[in-house]
Amino acid sequence: MADLTTRYLGLSLKNPLVASASPLSQKVETVQEMEDAGIAAVVMYSLFEEQIIKDSLRLHDDLTRGTESYGEALTYVPEIGRYSIGPEAYLNHLSKLKQSVNIPVIGSLNGVTTGGWVDYARRIEDAGADALELNLYYLATDPDVTGLELEENCCAVVRDIRQRLNIPLAVKLSPFFTALPHFASRLVEAGADGLVLFNRFYQPDFDLETLEVVPNLVLSTSTDLRLPLRWIAILYGRVQTDFALSSGVHSGEDVLKAMMAGASVAMIASELLQNGIARIGAILREVQAWMEEREYVSIAQMKGSMSQQHVADPASFERANYMRTLSSF
Repeated sequence: MADLTTRYLGLSLKNPLVASASPLSQKVETVQEMEDAGIAAVVMYSLFEEQIIKDSLRLHDDLTRGTESYGEALTYVPEIGRYSIGPEAYLNHLSKLKQSVNIPVIGSLNGVTTGGWVDYARRIEDAGADALELNLYYLATDPDVTGLELEENCCAVVRDIRQRLNIPLAVKLSPFFTALPHFASRLVEAGADGLVLFNRFYQPDFDLETLEVVPNLVLSTSTDLRLPLRWIAILYGRVQTDFALSSGVHSGEDVLKAMMAGASVAMIASELLQNGIARIGAILREVQAWMEEREYVSIAQMKGSMSQQHVADPASFERANYMRTLSSF
């Protein structure tokens, strides 16, 4: 039987299939069901920078309301800094998950600025997380902010969080950076132990009846695999870090392609939301059967075998193959 084990962020995993951040992690029972189905690890849903700041401001307002009403009121509450503030429910849920499952649980923080909220990285570690995934989900809309400034801000956040952590840190980023390989290298230098490619921007839509901007969640398909597949194949061997492929993983073939590109794990969510947790076992059986049929001994054997460094036509990943692709239609 082929060996499906892999290593990601220093964690030994029984196979390369990891549940990415999604509503599936909101219930302990659902995570237990995923573990029973064969998932190797789970990334919790994200705790957002905005949630932490909002909670902090709300508590500050509650504690200071009325303090100017009379002199004695100025000292009837302690200083704000003595309070443990923020969304405690997230940390409590993380602790419950760790007590309820045997697979690694990876916490998730979503933010792009430096500030007091980054202290929650350490609190997530203290709650029992095996690693932390930082999601740099940010849409640049200010014409006065340069690409260089944006990248430096992101690297500063990674450095700040790395200083607070003893557990591994992965950074989840978008493909919308001018020079992605250079930025990826900077993130690793700043302290990232792994890179997750990619987060997906959910595009708003217009409701023509109400004339309102409305959210429109579109789950991924296997076609979405191509973008992270390409970039992991390009970066593998050039940027010395672990890669996780996220977006477009729906089948055993998708997992195999991710491994051959150079990923250590393939992250899945949309397929499970659409077709149920039982798909985990089916996908792993597809991977196992394909490997045995072609006499692959292990995931390690195939990892990176289709990366740009190892394919016969490296230009296939770049512009040099653009015209040939168009003419093939």
